[in-house]
Amino acid sequence: MHPFATYVLRSYYSATGWNEDNLYANLTRSSNAILDFTVPRGLHLSISKSPNALFNTSYSMNAMPSLNGSVGYIFTSCNLDVKSSGDVRFKDMIERFKVYHQPRRPEGKEEEWLGGERVDTRDYLLYGRLYLPTGRLDALYSTRLSPTVQALVAAISDPRSSLSAEKRTRGDNVSNVMFSLQHDVGKWCSEYTWSAEDGMWGVRVLHNFGRLGVPPEQPAEGPADSSTPLARPKRVDEEDATEGGLKGRISAGAEFYISAKERSAGVSTGIRFTTLPDATPPSFQIPPSSSSPLSPSLSQPPTTITALFNPMMGHLSAAYAARVSRDLSLCSRFDFNVYSYDSEWTMGAEWWMRRAPQKPTSVEDADPALVAEGQPELVTKPEPIIKPESTIKPESIIKPEPIVPPDHAESGSDIRGVVKARISTNNNVSLMWEGRIKQMLVSLGVVSDLSSRSKPIKAIGLELSYFSTG
Repeated sequence: MHPFATYVLRSYYSATGWNEDNLYANLTRSSNAILDFTVPRGLHLSISKSPNALFNTSYSMNAMPSLNGSVGYIFTSCNLDVKSSGDVRFKDMIERFKVYHQPRRPEGKEEEWLGGERVDTRDYLLYGRLYLPTGRLDALYSTRLSPTVQALVAAISDPRSSLSAEKRTRGDNVSNVMFSLQHDVGKWCSEYTWSAEDGMWGVRVLHNFGRLGVPPEQPAEGPADSSTPLARPKRVDEEDATEGGLKGRISAGAEFYISAKERSAGVSTGIRFTTLPDATPPSFQIPPSSSSPLSPSLSQPPTTITALFNPMMGHLSAAYAARVSRDLSLCSRFDFNVYSYDSEWTMGAEWWMRRAPQKPTSVEDADPALVAEGQPELVTKPEPIIKPESTIKPESIIKPEPIVPPDHAESGSDIRGVVKARISTNNNVSLMWEGRIKQMLVSLGVVSDLSSRSKPIKAIGLELSYFSTG
């Protein structure tokens, strides 16, 4: 379950039109949603409030295994449509498998003029969280410098960071500040970062092959005549579409970082293939009919295939994720190290639980064949390459992921919850259920080790989250 602060940040990115999915760090988000979900540990309680559209507060407490808590505040320059825990769309609060739209060039804020002078200001978000009783402080500042450029400053201040040199070496309780500059033009997206604690510089680049998406409110070229149907944007594969096989788009990228202080460097490269949301919908979404122009032989399930390689570490990772039915998504990932020959195979599933079908009363309940896929979402994820623990990232403080409209996976009936499971060749098994009880969001999970007879249950936890508005 995403924290309330994550939900607010996703709302902010959605309101300002920023696409976090177009970052190289989010290349494997679809498979990570199934295989790398976080199981709660112990008992965690969270209560949040949105007094108005600009200001939000959040209070959390861990009751088990140790007692601690935190207090957080968020302020934005633009009005956000933040809903309560009983009304928020459930899938907006869950890290899940999804196939995203083609990347689009971000559009800037509309200009506002008063008396011949421009009076509009840059959008920004301020976030701070104080942890008790440790006194650690996390902070994040995000602002749009231009329609295609965004700047972020993330900081951690921990009073205990100077207690032990050994802890600093491990990256425990280290104060740090990191600057990040993101430049997104749709087809290309680059990110430049600098970490003050270890003097690390990093560059990430992602390139999307094929055509760019068209903003939903922007019609295709042609006369704006209501009697003339709008031309549908061509798919990347439309010009050379052939029978058989998956059709979609490819994204490729790389990252490089260097630290003069630590005398270390790293590099990784990755590639992703994903089917297009505007391609022929899966056959299970279309009633079988001889008159239907969409033949089952032309259907393709929503699929994402990714591969990452770190030549310096010798680490290779390949993942395959697909939605095999309306409510079931499966994923498998193989990790291999070319130097040590260590390998691991991980499998996972995501199953959505629904109530009895009801008569559609809103857009979310509409026929999936009539509802278009929404804007890309953002997600938590492991970094494509392993970096020193002392390096922090904005997403380590708040995990960004924007709000998305209904997709093919949510329609026809209300969702009661989702069950996620994963198992790997290292004998670790994780199972988690997330749902909504009355006005509260609930997560319940367990992690077990099948190879241990003395302690087969490694962790078990329950997380309760409630937030309100007005």
